[in-house]
Amino acid sequence: MSSTSPTAPARPRLIPQAGPAAWRAADLRASDWMIPVGAEDAAELESALASLGGRAPQVAAEAPLPKFGAVLRNAAARLDTGRGLAVLRGLPLDEATAEPLLLALGAHLGRPVATGGQAAVVQRVSSPSGGALRWRFHADAADIVAMLILRQPPEVDPVMLVAAATVHNEMMKRARPALEALYRPLPHAAPGGGVVDLPVFSTASGAFVGRYARDAIEAAQAIPETPRLSAAQMEALDLLDTLCAEPGLALRLDVRPGDVLLFNPLQVWKRNAEALSPAEPDAPPTITRLALRLLLLSETSRALPEGLVALGGAPNTTDTGMVGG
Repeated sequence: MSSTSPTAPARPRLIPQAGPAAWRAADLRASDWMIPVGAEDAAELESALASLGGRAPQVAAEAPLPKFGAVLRNAAARLDTGRGLAVLRGLPLDEATAEPLLLALGAHLGRPVATGGQAAVVQRVSSPSGGALRWRFHADAADIVAMLILRQPPEVDPVMLVAAATVHNEMMKRARPALEALYRPLPHAAPGGGVVDLPVFSTASGAFVGRYARDAIEAAQAIPETPRLSAAQMEALDLLDTLCAEPGLALRLDVRPGDVLLFNPLQVWKRNAEALSPAEPDAPPTITRLALRLLLLSETSRALPEGLVALGGAPNTTDTGMVGG
């Protein structure tokens, strides 16, 4: 009688990532990400918003931007094939029209998607300046993240961004077995329930994809039927966190109220604050950065790995969770 043994998974082919998306902070100048918005472009956007009468546009044609639209297309190209990030500076900020403004920009960049199982596509997110926090880099399941900064107190840390390709390359130099572990599927908790198996690093349509959501991985481990992570997988994730926070890799980005931060989360990961414990009832209110966040799928989507968009974000398994900093 013949028997067959399980076939070991093929080892991933590891190659260094190159190109403009494989940057270090020291490689970048302000011109690599800053896109000034001129008075004409700002006026064109204000006119489009006025014609909507406070209503959020569903498609780009409802908020025509004949001139400013070209600026947005340039920004989208930077996200897809350039450095993976951009900041629009010079837009008029009025909190009463902030959400329609962000949705108008989003209509010209892609298709909005809800996050974390929520119905609203625009989310208010904040980043505290103190308290019991743990900082981690994180990527949302989308092609583009658009954040309109509403408040940025000087006491609050700047936005921190890191290039996934550079973190990948550093891990390849130092610990190839750990990198191989991150090319294999890991269980992630899905917001609607259940578990989705996804790698941190992969390729899609011939393009490099890096999608890191340790909160979703840890939330999956809280589900009893989820296979336990091995010691090697845990060590690989810990090394990934260490490399992301290594001096010189991440870009410190000072943002201002009215700025719109755009980045491709499959290329650029953003640092978020994870609350380690609930705030004390009598604790003074924390000073926070406040922003509106919109997730988008673009026409030039990298054919995201199966399950990635459905993942969206991890549900909170306790009273603590990620804060969009």
